[in-house]
Amino acid sequence: MSDVGLVVLFVLGAGVSLTASWVLVSRLERVGARLGVSEALLGLLAALAADAPEITAAITALGGHHAQIGTGVVIGSNVFNLAALLGFAAVVAGRIALHRRVIVMEGAVAMWVAAVCFAVVVGICPAAVALALVLVVLVPYVVLLGVPVGRRYRLAAPARLASWLREAVAEEEVELTEAIHPRRGRGRDCAIAVIAVLVVVGASVVMEQTGSRLAARHAIPDIVVGGLILAGVTSLPNAVAAVYLAARGHGAATLSTAMNSNALNVAVGLLLPATVIGVGAASGQGTLVAVWYLGLTAFALAGAYLSRGLRRKHGVLIISAYVAFAGVVVSSAYASPIGVVLSIAVPGAIGLLLATSLARNAGKSPLKGAQLDVWRHIGSGEDSLVAGWSVSRVWYVALAISALIAASDAILGRRVILIGLLIAGPCCGVVTGRLAPTATAGIWAIALGVILGVPDGIWGTATHVAFLAAVVTVAIVTTTSAAIIENRR
Repeated sequence: MSDVGLVVLFVLGAGVSLTASWVLVSRLERVGARLGVSEALLGLLAALAADAPEITAAITALGGHHAQIGTGVVIGSNVFNLAALLGFAAVVAGRIALHRRVIVMEGAVAMWVAAVCFAVVVGICPAAVALALVLVVLVPYVVLLGVPVGRRYRLAAPARLASWLREAVAEEEVELTEAIHPRRGRGRDCAIAVIAVLVVVGASVVMEQTGSRLAARHAIPDIVVGGLILAGVTSLPNAVAAVYLAARGHGAATLSTAMNSNALNVAVGLLLPATVIGVGAASGQGTLVAVWYLGLTAFALAGAYLSRGLRRKHGVLIISAYVAFAGVVVSSAYASPIGVVLSIAVPGAIGLLLATSLARNAGKSPLKGAQLDVWRHIGSGEDSLVAGWSVSRVWYVALAISALIAASDAILGRRVILIGLLIAGPCCGVVTGRLAPTATAGIWAIALGVILGVPDGIWGTATHVAFLAAVVTVAIVTTTSAAIIENRR
């Protein structure tokens, strides 16, 4: 078949798949309403239905032994979801207001799933074990969402935890009740839902197959096809839904859509088929997208928690991170170190300027020179953001985490590359609530990342530059966040 024919089939497959997924979402909502499913669980079912295109495309790719395309579709979709569902939605809406309990509940599940996904992609954890680890958290979460209001008072958990969980679910359902209001379904809705599933599966298979053939014919790297092209196209339904919800002030519903969609993508679209088919050998490009997914998830959640939501400037930061992600994926796939640097530098400069503006406007007065004294803050007995913990204690923990990751990476050698995990140091440092300790934790992580290029056998390569760029970006973001917190305290 000619290129024109393949392109036409790809476009038709994408259009039919996305349209059918919308039909599937609406019919599942009606069926759930008829069965008396809670609003929170109904939102989860809607996210699963909207994920049908990327899940099907990923399973098809893995089944066809295109591991990088399958992995790229899932993880790339998740990164795209963060940019479109949270970043773009925040830009459109101006501000997404969020309840902190909802952020913590959704964020705990999202970070666990992202961490396990990373472990699988880099080859640390077998797919079967990873699936079990995800289900250990995901199943109780789904059960909690589905428990009727009256039975939530009989949760098998400590009294304070049970009370906190009830309030978190209730706050989420307040948003979802207004955002999701389907009419009660009938028998034909079930039939239409089944037909829609079959159409989505068939159209997504066509989309993946034509995309793979075009990529092979024109030597387009698999990670670009999966992580950017298929990931972006298949995630459009979720993006449109999130913008719609955010523009109407349903912040918790937007966060729920993003985090639930990402968790289900990993569990159903990656880990489940990988347990049977396999996920392929670990690669630098796969590790790159996994690190970006983990880091951007942590940043979005941290920003949302500290500001009780996401503002337009936060949205621009998240979108800038995705632009950098896309540039790094393309540049690293074509082995262009200069391209990697430029793809980080341009959106990074935009993000840095915006972050500086955030820090400058956060307080009524600018930082004074005395406040920049590193040892004054690190050695002080002031409390950090963690109750009962001093600034110096949290700072030491942040440095120790980076050192432990670096030591593990050096010991494992070229078999496993853990440079991306160094972002944990500055992320922990921001908990000090002080600019100087967070900045030094970021500098420490960057220095370790530079050194680790030698034992990892990637020093000076595009992969090394990409990992360092991720660590530098997180260090800048966390330092800026610490400056904002320090001004407000």
